[in-house]
Order: sequence, then C-alpha cells, then structure tokens
Amino acid sequence: MITVDRSAWARTRVTGADRARFLQGLTTVNIDALGDGGHAWGAILSPKGRVLATLQLAHAADALVVTCEPALAEPVRALLARYAVMDDVEFTAVEGPAHQVWPDAAGVWAPIVEGAAAGARPDGDPEVERLRVRGGFVRYGVDVDDDHFPFETPLARFLDYGKGCYIGQEPVFRVHAQGNAARALRGLAIEGGAPVAAGAALAEPAKGHVTSAIADGDRTLALAYLHRTCWAPGGEVVVDGRRARVHELPW
Repeated sequence: MITVDRSAWARTRVTGADRARFLQGLTTVNIDALGDGGHAWGAILSPKGRVLATLQLAHAADALVVTCEPALAEPVRALLARYAVMDDVEFTAVEGPAHQVWPDAAGVWAPIVEGAAAGARPDGDPEVERLRVRGGFVRYGVDVDDDHFPFETPLARFLDYGKGCYIGQEPVFRVHAQGNAARALRGLAIEGGAPVAAGAALAEPAKGHVTSAIADGDRTLALAYLHRTCWAPGGEVVVDGRRARVHELPW
C-alpha cells in the first residue's frame, strides 16, 4: 500500500442551484448517480470527443468538488468559466492538504480525499511511479492529451453509456456502438532496466509508442499505446530492440 500526497492538485468547489446539471452536461461523469460523499473519475471532452482534462468529481453535501492535476488547474478553471454562461454556479478554489491511498495496482483510481496523511509520498517517487504505471493511472500531457479519446485509455471503465447528453458524447457513443477503436493504452514489461524514452516506437510490424516508463529491477515497466493488431494481453512486441510482454491494465 502507498499513500500519495495530492496537496498540490487543484480543487474547485462548485456551488449554486445548477451545479449538478452544469457538470452533468460538461463532464463524462454521471452526476445523477453520484450520492452524497461519493466520487467518480472522468473527463472533460472537446465536441469531437477528445480528452481536454482528466478529473475527479466528489459530491460533498451542497457542493461538487472538481479535482485535477496541478498542470490542469488553469485549463479546467477556464473550461468551467467558459461554459457557465447562464448557469447558477459559483467556483471557489479549495486549499489544504489532500492524499490518495493506493492499496495495489488495481486501486490507483481510489478517491483523493481531504487531509494530511503520515508518510505520504510525492509524485515522482519511484515506488509511486511504478504503481502508477502498473495501474494505468494516466498523467495528462504524458499518457493522454487532446489527441486521445477516453475509450483508448483506462478512463474507458468510467464511461457511463446510460447517462444523458454531455459535450463530446456523440463521437464516443458512435465508436462504442461500432466497436472499432484503433488503439488502446496497455502495460509493457520490457526486458532490461535501461531507460526507455517517452515516444519510443514499437518495432514493425507492430504499431504503437511508449508514453511512460520506469526501471523495475532487471525489467522496465511502461505504458504504451498499441494498435489493435498487437494489443492482445500476453502478446510480445519489440521496443528499443528489447522484447516486451503486453499486459492489460491494471497488472
């Protein structure tokens, strides 16, 4: 188990009579299904269905709290302000300590909660990074950006195809119905502990590239986008002249 310090993550408290309807139409999260005290992970999409921001939404009594990576603080605040044209909503920045507890690789999408925690490790700590990669906890600008659809990433597990309309819904639903995503994020166990650069391409005939990598003893753990022709778990690809085993996330 690892506790991760999330005090630097941006938190915005959204209040007002229209807060639920506003965020229901702006994010992939089904706010109507989020009970008091509940949380959910999701994204804000462009009208074309691309990921503009990843975030957590938490229901806290008379407010909804939007939490995102530090690098997304200003973009997310700008998106909230841009779409809150005629809505009765107010935005207030939340400060103070916060943390996230990862019991294992399958639990990296645990909620970020308020308060300090003894022994919390910072982002970038090697043990945090290894568990992050194994769990597929994506970093915006590294593993996902506005070139990606949410269903190509581990965010796919949080898409609710039964919720009402939201920005970017149509292209996401269309691809889901057709079942023809071209690529997906997978885990790779690469032979050898030498560094693997972000962007490193898979050797032909496989198609794909690495987004994150960190040494783990005599192997390297990595996240990589793989074409559907080579993304099957248990398969083998070659990266940087080294063999790599494909894993479904988390692993």
